[in-house]
Amino acid sequence: MDRTLIIRALGLYLPMVVAAALVWQRVRTHRQVAALLAGLCWSVCSLLLLQILNQQFLWWHFHAVGGLLRGMPVDLYLGWALLWGVLPILCLPRAPIWMVPGLFLALDLAMMPACQPVVELSRTWLVGEAVALVLVLLPAALFSRWTADDTRLGFRSLLWAITASSLLLFFVPEIFFAVSRQGGWQALLNAPSSIRNLQLQIIFLLAIPAFSAAQEFASRGHGTPIPYDPPQRLVASGLYRYIANPMQTSAVLVFSAWALLLRNPWLLMGGFTIVIYCVGLAAWHEGQDMKERLGEPWLRYRADVANWMPRWRPWHDPETRLPRLYIAEGCGQCSQVRHWLEAHNPTALEIIAAEDHPTRDLYRMTYDPMDNTTPDEGVAAFARGLEHLNLAWAFAGALLRLPAIRQLAQLLLDASGLGPQLIERRSCRVLNRN
Repeated sequence: MDRTLIIRALGLYLPMVVAAALVWQRVRTHRQVAALLAGLCWSVCSLLLLQILNQQFLWWHFHAVGGLLRGMPVDLYLGWALLWGVLPILCLPRAPIWMVPGLFLALDLAMMPACQPVVELSRTWLVGEAVALVLVLLPAALFSRWTADDTRLGFRSLLWAITASSLLLFFVPEIFFAVSRQGGWQALLNAPSSIRNLQLQIIFLLAIPAFSAAQEFASRGHGTPIPYDPPQRLVASGLYRYIANPMQTSAVLVFSAWALLLRNPWLLMGGFTIVIYCVGLAAWHEGQDMKERLGEPWLRYRADVANWMPRWRPWHDPETRLPRLYIAEGCGQCSQVRHWLEAHNPTALEIIAAEDHPTRDLYRMTYDPMDNTTPDEGVAAFARGLEHLNLAWAFAGALLRLPAIRQLAQLLLDASGLGPQLIERRSCRVLNRN
């Protein structure tokens, strides 16, 4: 039998059979399924990026004709994605994390030279192997491990944001380019820089609701957008006060704008496919799941907040306590902020003097959601206040609370003299006088 055929068949079917057997034997919970999805989604995107880097640095070369994705046989690509994205969490769920890349590196050192003539290795292939471990295997293993153990929520959310963006804006276009044999990244690269920069800024603005929604899932819902790793409680804050599906709406708009930017009608059809999926299967599954897990609060929320058509004014559950925004009375600039917010008639928000906080002294403007989740301070607290005004201001608040943007804004305010200062409670002052 042809050696090339044997190698390619084993490269796909051996990881597939082993993964299927281990899934049948070991996977019992939804969280384990979420862990598999996390590792697999990361690996399919990062492996494709690795192959693009390989085409530049020539660490190895595939001798194959037909069925290629960026010069790599699709069967080997899928087998590799399963091997590095799924098998680590199935085979080594409790092993020390440093052991995972070590064992798979040893496996590659034995297998890669044996894959000739399908794979021709250059003298620098070990450099490519090191890049692969850092870019593909280790993040996939960590993503899966943290998802399975329900730990490192912040890092999981970050990895999911990177993964979802890569799937939507990189992996899916690459698949369309390969299948249709039309288009590519030339439309983006060859566009005038001023027009390209404007288009990319518009796409970034369209993506803000998705990133903010994922952030809201983590901070208020203690979950992620990964299926079977959902928020553990109803998320009705942030942009969710205005629209029930900010993430899906943003994804459709971003993907459609991306297709127009790349001037690819096939990608534009993909945007319609996403709409059909969101309106059909996703809406049905989400509705059933949320109704079973969250009950009456979810029904009250969905009665007033639509999937695709946003409200202008924010929604608040009448059965829950109003959030509180604490602003210092003794600070002139803070008082101006309070007057500005009150002039815009905030909905479902109590604005209280920071000096009247019931339990502790404050150092910055503080937003307490009154739902046993972590309060926001400083710039983030002000941004939370904006979400109680209207949709436009809520969008600005969502942008202001994004990682890096929030820290930069806070740094600029601190540098201008508006940094933290002790705001003593009035009750403490009375006690000190006595």
